[in-house]
Amino acid sequence: MKICQVERPLVSTNRIPGFEHKHLLVVRDGSTQQVAVDAVGCVPGDWVICVGSSAAREAAGSKEYPSDLTIVGIIDHWPPETEAAGPRGAG
Repeated sequence: MKICQVERPLVSTNRIPGFEHKHLLVVRDGSTQQVAVDAVGCVPGDWVICVGSSAAREAAGSKEYPSDLTIVGIIDHWPPETEAAGPRGAG
């Protein structure tokens, strides 16, 4: 699993059979952009939990589904890195 931030929707009107009716989103994992299938209904700006490999296909709805990254959860609160990187032992 990995934590990513949703950047924007990705529109693809011509798709292979079985790939229709799935929302695709561009997500960022650090400096890398990837395309993920949205299984939970998130919006740009959301911090999300993504799964890959066979877990991504199952989360998208089928072991035969052609996905290698699927969003499986929306994180309710995720602090920015500057807030999370506060001094050790503070609190």
